[in-house]
Amino acid sequence: MSDTTMTPEAVSDYIAQAGRDAWKVPDIPAGTPRREIKKVGIIGAGTMGGGISMNVATAGFPVVILEQKQEALDRGLGVVRGHYQRSADKGRFPQDEVEARMARLSGTLNMEDFADCDLVIEAVFEDMDLKKKIFSDLDRIMKPGAILATNTSALDIDEIASATNRPQDVIGLHFFSPANVMKLLEIVRADHTADDVIMTCMDLAKTINKVAVLVGVCPGFVGNRILFARQAQAQKLVYKGAMPWDVDAALNAFGFRMGPYQMSDLAGLDIGWKKGAKTANPIRDALCELDRRGQKTGAGYYDYDENRRPIPSDVTAKIIAEITGVEAGNAPGQDEIIATCIHPMINEGLKILEEGKAQRASDIDIVWLNGYGWPADKGGPMLYGDMVGAQTVLETMQRLGAEDDRFAPAETLKRLARDGGRFIEVQPG
Repeated sequence: MSDTTMTPEAVSDYIAQAGRDAWKVPDIPAGTPRREIKKVGIIGAGTMGGGISMNVATAGFPVVILEQKQEALDRGLGVVRGHYQRSADKGRFPQDEVEARMARLSGTLNMEDFADCDLVIEAVFEDMDLKKKIFSDLDRIMKPGAILATNTSALDIDEIASATNRPQDVIGLHFFSPANVMKLLEIVRADHTADDVIMTCMDLAKTINKVAVLVGVCPGFVGNRILFARQAQAQKLVYKGAMPWDVDAALNAFGFRMGPYQMSDLAGLDIGWKKGAKTANPIRDALCELDRRGQKTGAGYYDYDENRRPIPSDVTAKIIAEITGVEAGNAPGQDEIIATCIHPMINEGLKILEEGKAQRASDIDIVWLNGYGWPADKGGPMLYGDMVGAQTVLETMQRLGAEDDRFAPAETLKRLARDGGRFIEVQPG
């Protein structure tokens, strides 16, 4: 049943309640004791590690940051100091607070210095072998009862935990970039993660001023798994005659500040790419080979002027025509682009619930509202499903699923279309 008549107040009330519910973990007893966190170790002083360190130091914890080379460590600590200094200059806190916060941060090149930490958060790049090596070393070095956390955004935490003799102490703490700004923290429960580790991390999230959502292990967890569905459809649209700026304009009209191609240009097209690479996205590969790697090189999917204003690019249009063989000008309409990108997100949310990888439907909405800029007036993917109606979403997914069975309609979607019921009331498992 379609529920297009929700008032702004009703949507706002739903989001507020969803935010309160996200902190609740029904299958863990309320009186579960917590582990004491007095000192935190962070592996990596880059963008993620530095941002995470700021969250923790700002909350009053002493933090040890590990890097491989002194130069990288000094650069990372310098960036953190710069962020704190700019905040003080803007009057967000007194100048002497800069030194107070920096005094809580210490750097090291030796992992053995984590021996007295109660929690360590690994924030290196996404490489399974590297992460397993790190966790094997942490297993040897860390004291009994210490929590071993990974900031991976998509890798299998059960596999990472298998490199230790204490999988009960391993958990995912997936911060969003920039970690010192973004509110969302996906807390990822692996197969063996202990209840007290989960509850300690939920409490820590509150202490460091994050919005925490407990999720399960699957590729991309909740947020990125749904994002991958949207990205795949955005890419397919370009092969049907839409230009990147057509797709972005439709999603901007829907309410996203940035569409998928604007986002790619901001993040850098060369993430996960190296010269000569042939990936699943030949358009991206071709742009990177021309050194069009996004805003940082002044050009990516878009051209950029001196104010970093994106301008549709003839170079990109030519590359797309050569690779897809599709003539420009056959772009689907804006409504079709929105349905093609957004309805698969709703469908993927239902599959996540079917697999029990989210605790409740509204948790999915909290993830997308706080981590990905979902427009607040549309409440999140699951509430938006109720706004447009199950039958409408089903028709889109039948069309997309006929082209690619990864997008086949979820069984729950078929049931909602047939029997009625609300997306936001779908129970996990």
